[in-house]
Amino acid sequence: MGEPTGKYSITMPRDIAEAARIRSGPSGLSGYVAAAVARQIERDNLNELIQVAEAEHGPITDDEVQALRDQLHQARQEQARSGADAA
Repeated sequence: MGEPTGKYSITMPRDIAEAARIRSGPSGLSGYVAAAVARQIERDNLNELIQVAEAEHGPITDDEVQALRDQLHQARQEQARSGADAA
């Protein structure tokens, strides 16, 4: 069984609500909105962690960001190759 739920009333622009309803699929509007809010909370938490880390260690440089992106790209390529080899 999933997490307990509560019923809430929210206000949003009609065009946004309608677009969300159209895209909501089988989970329905409530599930779609809950997933969107959960993603936003994750982003907010990550931003807070970044602020704490940068306050302690200084800002991350563009070169550091690019190096990490390169590592991630390489890891994904290796994972794709190993997945193809296993198939």
